[in-house]
Amino acid sequence: MAAAMQDWLPWALLLLSLTRDTRAFYVPGVAPINFHQNDPVEIKAVKLTSSRTQLPYEYYSLPFCQPSKITYKAENLGEVLRGDRIVNTPFQVLMNSEKKCEVLCSQSNKPVTLTVEESRLVAERITEDYYVHLIADNLPVATRLELYSNRDGDDKKKEKDVQFEHGYRLGFTDVNKIYLHNHLSFILYYHREDLEEEQEHTYRVVRFEVIPQSIRLEDIKADEKSSCILPEGTNSSPQEIDPSKENELYFTYSVHWEESDIKWASRWDTYLTMSDVQIHWFSIINSVVVVFFLSGILSMIIIRTLRKDIANYNKEDDIEDTMEESGWKLVHGDVFRPPQYPMILSSLLGSGIQLFCMILIVIFVAMLGMLSPSSRGALMTTACFLFMFMGVFGGFSAGRLYRTLKGHRWKKGAFCTATLYPGVVFGICFVLNCFIWGKHSSGAVPFPTMVALLCMWFGISLPLVYLGYYFGFRKQPYDNPVRTNQIPRQIPEQRWYMNRFVGILMAGILPFGAMFIELFFIFSAIWENQFYYLFGFLFLVFIILVVSCSQISIVMVYFQLCAEDYRWWWRNFLVSGGSAFYVLVYAIFYFVNKVLPWVRKPPALSGQVGGEEDAREKPKCQSLSCQEWGEPKPFCSRTCIFLEQRESVFSVFWETKACRISDRILHAKPVR
Repeated sequence: MAAAMQDWLPWALLLLSLTRDTRAFYVPGVAPINFHQNDPVEIKAVKLTSSRTQLPYEYYSLPFCQPSKITYKAENLGEVLRGDRIVNTPFQVLMNSEKKCEVLCSQSNKPVTLTVEESRLVAERITEDYYVHLIADNLPVATRLELYSNRDGDDKKKEKDVQFEHGYRLGFTDVNKIYLHNHLSFILYYHREDLEEEQEHTYRVVRFEVIPQSIRLEDIKADEKSSCILPEGTNSSPQEIDPSKENELYFTYSVHWEESDIKWASRWDTYLTMSDVQIHWFSIINSVVVVFFLSGILSMIIIRTLRKDIANYNKEDDIEDTMEESGWKLVHGDVFRPPQYPMILSSLLGSGIQLFCMILIVIFVAMLGMLSPSSRGALMTTACFLFMFMGVFGGFSAGRLYRTLKGHRWKKGAFCTATLYPGVVFGICFVLNCFIWGKHSSGAVPFPTMVALLCMWFGISLPLVYLGYYFGFRKQPYDNPVRTNQIPRQIPEQRWYMNRFVGILMAGILPFGAMFIELFFIFSAIWENQFYYLFGFLFLVFIILVVSCSQISIVMVYFQLCAEDYRWWWRNFLVSGGSAFYVLVYAIFYFVNKVLPWVRKPPALSGQVGGEEDAREKPKCQSLSCQEWGEPKPFCSRTCIFLEQRESVFSVFWETKACRISDRILHAKPVR
């Protein structure tokens, strides 16, 4: 033993000597960045989004001021599929350095001239209610909203709730006139890091807010040094954009820094704050009740069946009657007869296993916080790669089932498993992508990315499916507990409620009822371009959905076999997915009742609730006092809030709506 240790000791010392210069590292985008005084803080643009059109566009698709050299950030797969095109901007921001007013892209004190085509494009984007999304130190810009719990009553008794809207509005309309937000007041918050004595302080960006303003050309006084002076007071006119002629304007911005107690690790809490937690818990309780209801039905069926069988076999009077079979016992010789199209059934089952493994891992990992929105595109990238690698499990399940169903052409079955479901999805996405291409949207998947997806499909997923299918087909098939008769039994005439489509509709109600409340929040996040980060609730709902679908499938198969119908393979597959039909119906319902009415209304002026239909509901704006921070004229900020009680078919809840008028001037500090 000692001799062996002496032989290994030199090698161990050599390895230790090689690792003496080892350094730890952070994942890019996750590690904090420390800034010193007057260090540049780069402001980047992500994209333009609209809840009306659902078509994102690149930042420079509009005639914004451009830097001398445009540099696009290398995006991952998820960012490309989301339509993110992160690019640098000409904003010059220095750490903890104030800027009162700065002019962008100004040459010899000349304003920017928008051509007729550019003016028409800007006006179109404003009427379509587009938002601009910027980031500073990977933190998205937000617009502050101050909400009050009661619409009437004493001002002192009103409870204020601060929320944040992602991005800022490109502009607004008022009385058929279009106005552009051409001045941005950036408010950045920093956290000062504690250091030892005689060390220079370092800062970390923990919040990024913006106050968009519209100021006409005549009210802005610019000099040759690209500095400007904003008008004093709140009576300045906004910058109008006339789509029928050329327009001259200034693009300006200001920067204000504030110290914050928020630490870097908690800076995303503002964007990911869970709202309506009680509704989510109500959803969980509702889902658990559904699962217990189905479990009770299953228990009653099993107990009733076993008790009846035991009672019949314990009778000693009439032995011949106990030998008579009825109900599902009559079809025991046909219940495991292979169905029609076994290859397609096994392929769909394999794709379902592949999807199930992918979704389970993604939601679980996201619940643990490993797929934070700070890592842009990480969720979608992880989902795509996991679907490719989970092909080995899908192929194994499909191969073993195909052999159990007396299949022989395993190579064709493996190819069908690897291409049937992904091929349908890819075909639909390709057709939709062609329409998005026609709109010149950044949401269109570029051709190189599409080629990369095809390479992942045929280079990763297809070989793994073949590998899993090969081992699954070679494995011993599932053992049937009873023998299958050679002659199929005649199926009696079925009652109307045993129809296939009626069974699918009946079976889908309970699983859908277990998840429809969470669906509302998912649809809201999708249509309104918001962050969805309630993966803890989503994971619980997902588990409950899987359990309820399996239980309802067992119940429906039992009723079908009791009706002496042994063709349960395909019906069981469709019944377990019956809730998908209700998801489609609910998605259409949400679109018609929540999205379309809002899309049809003209975009409101900041501080206006909606179009002419909502004019009578427009609340009075409440003036908020402001504090000065070194300048004679204060900021004036008016915020108007109201609560509207809305009832829908599926839920009754309070929906908070906020509207605001921000006519602030640079020379004072807004009230927080």
